[in-house]
Amino acid sequence: SSLSTAAEPWPENAALYQQLKEEQILLSDNASSLAVQAFLQMCNLPVRVICRANAEYMSPSGKLPFIHVGNQVVSELGPIVQFVKAKGHSLSDGLDEVQKAEMKAYMELVNNMLLTAELYLQWCDDVTVEEITHPRYGSPYPWPLNRILSYQKQWEVRRKMKAIGWAGKTLEQVLEDVDQCCHALSQRLGTQPYFFNKQPTELDALVFGHLFTILTTQLITDELSEKVKNYSNLTAFCRRIEQQYFEGHEKDSSTIAARSSKKSLLR
Repeated sequence: SSLSTAAEPWPENAALYQQLKEEQILLSDNASSLAVQAFLQMCNLPVRVICRANAEYMSPSGKLPFIHVGNQVVSELGPIVQFVKAKGHSLSDGLDEVQKAEMKAYMELVNNMLLTAELYLQWCDDVTVEEITHPRYGSPYPWPLNRILSYQKQWEVRRKMKAIGWAGKTLEQVLEDVDQCCHALSQRLGTQPYFFNKQPTELDALVFGHLFTILTTQLITDELSEKVKNYSNLTAFCRRIEQQYFEGHEKDSSTIAARSSKKSLLR
């Protein structure tokens, strides 16, 4: 009953669940979680971030991150945006139909290119798989379960890559895709503070989640982050959102600056 949902205020104890930050979470999940956190900050809806080793298994859909609000559980940015809208909060209400369609198209671009590239890197690039993905993904579990779960996930992601025609791509081709995506985003953003007008939308939250995470995550090489750094308006955009929506909001260890080994974009 959406009417009763809309009437309820946002609860004090709303929580967002993700995997453990330091030793477990992977780039793609970190980006998705940060996108949801940014979106909720932009809506001025507070959530506590709760890190759990078994977050993936706690999620009813198996997808992360998920929010627990009142007695409801919703996972991933798209459904969370819809859920929040039903509660009377929207960042994109001011857009006309053409702009809404454009916003959706750019969000699909980010999911099809950046998210897929992150998954490719994590699960299809052999060096990254061995040195980062398997150890991190399996870290909460004892041997041999850690390897079994990692291989299961790897198999699942590689099957998805085959289905969308990415299995045969080289790392160079994937990085080229990332560059094309960043180029398109950079062109659309131009000199504006946000992608549409003066206010952020869910597109800004999604782009920030992915680009900030790429810029602050230590990988085997810097090739991925270098692609983003080529576009100064995109890095400035990330810095602006970090300052406006995250810095000084929380004084505990779950601040955005504490989430990466490179600490922050602000040198």
